[in-house]
Amino acid sequence: MQREPVGLEKPFSEETSFDVRRLPGLTPYAEGWELQRALVRLRRGGGIPDTLVLLEHSPVYTVGRAAKDSSNLGAGEEYLKSLGAEVFWSDRGGDATFHGPGQLVGYPILRLKELDTHKYLRDLEELVILVLSDYGLEADRHPEYTGVWVNGNKIAAIGVKFSSGRITSHGFALNVTTDLSWFDRITPCGIREYGVTSLQRELSAEVPLPEVEERIVGRFGELFG
Repeated sequence: MQREPVGLEKPFSEETSFDVRRLPGLTPYAEGWELQRALVRLRRGGGIPDTLVLLEHSPVYTVGRAAKDSSNLGAGEEYLKSLGAEVFWSDRGGDATFHGPGQLVGYPILRLKELDTHKYLRDLEELVILVLSDYGLEADRHPEYTGVWVNGNKIAAIGVKFSSGRITSHGFALNVTTDLSWFDRITPCGIREYGVTSLQRELSAEVPLPEVEERIVGRFGELFG
């Protein structure tokens, strides 16, 4: 089924703080990547305000620029494809990870006032930490690794890209009701000594993804709006 095109030429007022674009259903990774590239061009030219894209990807293993080779893809690309997942080499930061149903992915397309990459990564972590605190979870950072952690396991991965004009793309992936067995086939983010978790596992209850989206949008406004 062909997805309805997302309007890229949406007019805006300079008074608009940020726009939110929710993509329905499951988005193939390549489609989400092309959308980001189009939005980055528009943001650089002033055609759209700062924008937060929220979506779920169809099953895909992605590998970022930090990967030196395919060693963290477990048994290899062909095996992963045989499981029903795509494999995509991306231009984001970070190493290998999984995206799929039940995982909320956020792609902020922002024009930063100043290019402080460390601060931006910490702000994305803070966004997720605040949302998890809304559910009574005490999440934190790891001193060596980017991302958000709960009880020693990674619940959200972060990988970003900075383009000319101080425009951001890519972003965060928060495991909400994700089938965590997908991560068993790889070394997530190249980290062997820690596992992954989800909001559902930590709460022992299923959390509606739209509810988490609303909390993300609210907290995003506090931090970036």
